[in-house]
Amino acid sequence: MLEKIKQLLEEVNSLQAVSPEQVEALRIKYLSKKGEISKLMDEFRNVPAEMKKEVGMRINELKNTATERINQLKSSAAAKETIADDLDLTRTAYPIPLGTRHPLTIVKNEIVDIFSRLGFTLAEGPEVEDDWHVYSSMNFADDHPARDMQDTFFVEAHPDIILRSHTSSVQARVMERTQPPIRVICPGRVYRNEAISARAHCFFHQVEGLYIDKNVSFRDLKQVLLLFAQEMFGPDTKIRMRPSYFPFTEPSAEMDVSCTICGGKGCSLCKGAGWLEILGCGMVDPAVLEANGIDSTVYSGYAFGMGIERIANLKYQVKDLRMFSENDVRFLEEFTAAN
Repeated sequence: MLEKIKQLLEEVNSLQAVSPEQVEALRIKYLSKKGEISKLMDEFRNVPAEMKKEVGMRINELKNTATERINQLKSSAAAKETIADDLDLTRTAYPIPLGTRHPLTIVKNEIVDIFSRLGFTLAEGPEVEDDWHVYSSMNFADDHPARDMQDTFFVEAHPDIILRSHTSSVQARVMERTQPPIRVICPGRVYRNEAISARAHCFFHQVEGLYIDKNVSFRDLKQVLLLFAQEMFGPDTKIRMRPSYFPFTEPSAEMDVSCTICGGKGCSLCKGAGWLEILGCGMVDPAVLEANGIDSTVYSGYAFGMGIERIANLKYQVKDLRMFSENDVRFLEEFTAAN
């Protein structure tokens, strides 16, 4: 009797099952009223009196072990069945639609790619900046309007810490730790304390470029920007420069491109002028070079900056600037083909 119990115990410990049906078959074989353990109970009456205690203990141990093992197999089989229901590896791929890049990311990547092919490298910097890198190093006067709270977001506890209002701060950081030649492109998010409307937002995105070396001229700047405009808007695109003012460049200019819709003939987009403003540029002011540790008697350079939203508006005819930050899936799906 004890030998048979030992044999059944070994069988129970080695039981295996991969499905609920197999577990149920094992339960019937060992734990049902006509199962192996029940048969042992029937034979128990024939056990000699002096062995009943030990045999009874062994049968109870066998029954408890069989019950525990079958419950384990039942739980394991149920878990496997649940996984199988959720993931059928024999099926074809689920029809999950592919996402799309954000239109601003598409345009930023295109701008960066164009200037990368012209030899510019990517540079990035912090969005929470100090006054020196955003304004003082860029030749902004102490009383310049841009320093007012009406135009710049200040960190309340630290009046010298601000949210950068342009990515020129990245150029300052590059210049203070790198000696020329310098040729970088600086994309990033910037912040202005402005009312949100269809034409303005409290945050937007810029790409700025900086080139410093010996004998850099305005002619070099104009040629680079002409190549960029023709790559971005088409080979027939024309540009024009208009005199302007920026604290960090001298001379300074704003650059227009021939209208992407009418080709310069005049339409509603360009308000009949045939031209669209896209960026500001100029030769780096010697005071900026000196403030950032570069000898202005040896080196010269140019800088330019453009709003990514502005370029995206011209390429995709988006009339409301707020649509770029509202994450409306219907709007984003329109740019699937542009990825």
